[in-house]
Order: sequence, then structure tokens, then C-alpha cells
Amino acid sequence: MSEEEYQPLTDHLIELRRRLIWVLATFVVGLVVSFIYAADIFKIISKDANQHFALYALSPADSFKIYMQISLVAAFVLALPVLLYHLWQFVRPGLEEREQKAALIYIPVAFLLFIGGLAFGYFLVFPLMIDFLSNISKELGVKQMYGIYQYISFMMNVIVPLALLFLLPVVVLFLTRLRLITPSLLIKVRRVAYMILIVIALIITPDLLSNFLVAVPLILLYEVSIGLSVWLYRRIERESLLEEKENED
Repeated sequence: MSEEEYQPLTDHLIELRRRLIWVLATFVVGLVVSFIYAADIFKIISKDANQHFALYALSPADSFKIYMQISLVAAFVLALPVLLYHLWQFVRPGLEEREQKAALIYIPVAFLLFIGGLAFGYFLVFPLMIDFLSNISKELGVKQMYGIYQYISFMMNVIVPLALLFLLPVVVLFLTRLRLITPSLLIKVRRVAYMILIVIALIITPDLLSNFLVAVPLILLYEVSIGLSVWLYRRIERESLLEEKENED
């Protein structure tokens, strides 16, 4: 590698490190703030559980684990806009002006989709799963007594993956804009994608109803992603044709 090639690589690594430091600092600040309010968040998300069954700390460290788990998820939510902004800033020099403006729009859209995924998981999918599992316990005549750490962990394992999967349209748009994927590729692997999404839904949910409620929105999100990719790809092609005509003139 020549010195001319080495220097830009070094500059990129330095910039990447600087942006990672900003994201990490934001996450740490968010972690501290979230830790302060973790007890209030826990009271809110465990309120429904307390009405149906008892929650117990099964080990001395359970309460602290809950504090950390809630704080980590809340800190990630708070740091997500900063993470997306610095990701945009890092790739921005390699984009054209129109692409820079388009990519900037992805930041609020991605954040809203992530919040929407959390809400979908918490208000719809998770309560149905708890009702299903509680009914099984009642049928077996088993008294329901859950560990608070296990309950919160189960909740997070459901709603956080769902929230991340809700980012699929933004990821597809971003990769299409960078011309790393095409609509034809998404259509070609549609069946495989469906199978993967259904498997993910099966892993997240324990019963057929919850699996259906998770799988169908994910498949619809994939179809929406294909539609958005087709729209953006056609727009990119039109822009390329216009640029070619302008260069010819």
C-alpha cells in the first residue's frame, strides 16, 4: 500500500474512532439517566403483571440485573438518533448532494420505526403471549410465580428484536441508495426472506396466534421494503439518465 493510499485510510479510521467515541459517550450518559429512572420504568412495565400473578426476586442480584437491563435498553433508545446521525455523517462524503439529503431523512424515520416496533411488541404481542402462557398454567393447575428478572428478560427478548426488525424498510432503502442491493434481488430471495422471518417469529413467540401476529407484520414490512426499493431504484435510474444527458449537452 502506497503512502497516498495509506493516508486516506488512516483519516477514515481516525474519523470512525471519533464518531464511535461520540456515540459511546451518548450511550454512557443515557445509561446514567436511564439508571436513575429505571425503578419508575420497571413499575410501569410490571404493573399489568402484578395484577395477574406474583413477581419475586429469586436471587440477591435480580434487582440489580433488572436495573441494568432496563437501563441498557433505554440508553440504546436514547443513543439511537445519535448513532444514526454519525453513521450518516461517516458515509456522507461518499454520497452525492441529493443522496445526502435523502439519507438524512432516514434518521427520524428509523427512530420512529424502532419506537413503533417497541410499542407493537409491548402493547400487542407480549400481553397475548403472557395470556396464552398463563392460561396453560391455569389448565395445568400450576400456581404462577415468576422471577422478576426472568419476566423482564422474557419481555425484552420479545420486544427488542421486534423493534430492530421494524427497521427493515429503512435498511433496505439505505442499501438501495448505496446501490448495494436491487429490487430484483429482493424479489429473487423473497421466499427465503419469508422463511427467515417466520422462523424468527417462531423463535420469539410460543404460540400460533402470537406467531401469526408477529410474522404477518414482518412479511408486510418486507413487501413494503420491496416497493420502496423499486421506487427509489427507478428514481436513481432517472437521475442517472438526466446526468448523462446533461453531460452530453
